[in-house]
Amino acid sequence: MKTLVLVRHAKSAWDAPGLDDHERPLAERGLRDAPEMGRRLAERGLVPDLIRSSTAIRARTTAKLLAQALGVGADRVELDERLYGAMPEEILDVVRDFDAAAETAMVVAHDPGLSDLAFALSGTIEHMPTCAVAEFTFDVGTWAEAVEADPVETRFDTPR
Repeated sequence: MKTLVLVRHAKSAWDAPGLDDHERPLAERGLRDAPEMGRRLAERGLVPDLIRSSTAIRARTTAKLLAQALGVGADRVELDERLYGAMPEEILDVVRDFDAAAETAMVVAHDPGLSDLAFALSGTIEHMPTCAVAEFTFDVGTWAEAVEADPVETRFDTPR
């Protein structure tokens, strides 16, 4: 079994003049929502073996806050520039590269790619608001098989 957890970065600040999109930090709400979503996952016993994040500040910070709330060491958070602005197939390319030993993996990235991928996998999740978490469990042995399979279980949660 493989479980893929998709997380849209938490709410970012738009009031930081002079910063390009990649450098936007989290807003106060984002700084509250990310640890809360991490706590919810931890309460259910979902702890990823690895966390792969976009290199954008808002995604990296979200991943770090989630990891802290999950009790996961910072060494499990890896940055991947392919996730910045990635569309579904590009996200799946990242997933294909996951270590086969990882049973549960988390991707922290951006819209519209995450919403499009969540919909493609679920048929029901049409939009991932900021800090939303979509979980997909696949009855497969490798990540390469997971990206080609239909999930056997889907969960969805948002901070609101």
